[in-house]
Amino acid sequence: MTGKKLTRRKFVADTGKIGLGVMIVPRHVLGGPGFQAPSDTINFAVVGFGGMGSENALELAKTENLVAFADVDFGYSEKQVADKLKDNDKKDRPEGITLKQKFDKAARYSDFRVMLDKQKDIDGVVIATPDHLHAVVAKSAMQIGKHVYVQKPLTYSVHEARVLRDLALSNPKIVTQMGNQGHSSDGARLVNEWIQAGMIGPVREVHVWTNRPVVYWPQGVPLPTGAPPAPAPPSPFGNPYSFRYVNQLLASALGSFPVPPGLHWDLYVGPVAEDVPYHPIYHPFNWRGWINFGVGALGDMGAHLIDHPFWALGLTYPTSIEATSTQWGTVPVPPNPSAAAGTRENRGYNKPVSYPVATAVHYQFPARGAQPPVKLNWYDGGLYPPRPDLLPDDVTLKSEGGVIFIGEKGILMNDTYGSNPRLFPISLTEDAALVPKTFARIPWSHEMNWVKAIKGETKASSPLEYAAQLTETMLLGIVALRTGQGRKILYDGANMRVTNIEEANQYLTRDYRAGWAV
Repeated sequence: MTGKKLTRRKFVADTGKIGLGVMIVPRHVLGGPGFQAPSDTINFAVVGFGGMGSENALELAKTENLVAFADVDFGYSEKQVADKLKDNDKKDRPEGITLKQKFDKAARYSDFRVMLDKQKDIDGVVIATPDHLHAVVAKSAMQIGKHVYVQKPLTYSVHEARVLRDLALSNPKIVTQMGNQGHSSDGARLVNEWIQAGMIGPVREVHVWTNRPVVYWPQGVPLPTGAPPAPAPPSPFGNPYSFRYVNQLLASALGSFPVPPGLHWDLYVGPVAEDVPYHPIYHPFNWRGWINFGVGALGDMGAHLIDHPFWALGLTYPTSIEATSTQWGTVPVPPNPSAAAGTRENRGYNKPVSYPVATAVHYQFPARGAQPPVKLNWYDGGLYPPRPDLLPDDVTLKSEGGVIFIGEKGILMNDTYGSNPRLFPISLTEDAALVPKTFARIPWSHEMNWVKAIKGETKASSPLEYAAQLTETMLLGIVALRTGQGRKILYDGANMRVTNIEEANQYLTRDYRAGWAV
């Protein structure tokens, strides 16, 4: 942390030199109400300021010192800060004004690597880039001893989750936190207390759903080409407008665009091994639907939804995963005559480039001591779980998502971020009110929990030791999905390996551009 802490011995010695009439008073009194000494202030930096990075900085800047940020698009970052100056009623927003003042003074970098090399006064780094850069930045920061707050999902791949977890475990002085803020909520703690008190009995089945990506960002769309559309192919059905041909027309209609001034596209692409031409469909925000940059709805909301059953039920690595979905967005790969006969390369194929609009993933978890095995089911893109028999007809499953634990004695539901936990049948509620609070509540924001952990005042709520295993579970759904419909993968968590389908193991990691590997 910045500044040199004044020891009590030196303070007393120095005051003795001034004279016996000096009265020693606490530091906060000397500074006035609300004063925070520089030595108690964290110097933080942000990598990826334009989205959640600015939201995290808004909270941290209330008490801590923003010294630097790295972003590939300063214009977008500036707009995000400007948007926070007023509230919804167009009134001045004090915390937004504070952020703007600190943002304007902070050092700016286009390349996070340059920032980490030159900016020596950083204590902690907030990482809020697109998913494909999370592990690259976090590893670089942790290797030089910086505390890290990493937005969800923690990493892009299972391999990266293991790397960061091992790095955190080998450097216990580094305080880490994943940005799944619901993990710090009172509701999440109540879910844990009710489950562990046996309010609904043993749980063997859980359903989790979200409406993402519907209305939020595009998925299931083809790669933009900007090339003239191909001529209509012959059709045995008399109509050439097949699903494939319609997608070719859409890919062409999306056009091609030059890189806008001020956007460092090469740094945006970062570790992606293949060349990705700029297109405004990716940046900002929509990157999460594209395989090169994000991990779809599971990456966006899994850490907010799967988190609660994973934590409350004490789940470990799943033993099997299977997934099904609607159509992927693709790009046609032409036949390669030199490829082996009979292979898809020889025939030509459609390469997936954007995640399907809707997905269902089914995880099997083993028994844990006296607790039975659990089947956890994930639904996104507007798909909903089946309604449990105990759920009253007038209870609506919220479109934005939620969780249903199905126990032998009843069901427990919660909304996104662990909020609004409730029990059915309603008769369970009276007994639930008597369950003691065995999980300490966190009276600060998730970001401030991280800061206070850095200062030694508490422990991080969602450290990498926990968050990495949760992230790995989420991403195994993507591995199953990419392995193929109608197939189940069997997973050996101890050895990080799919045991029954060898080709599936390629999806546990990714190819990296030279110099960017994790």
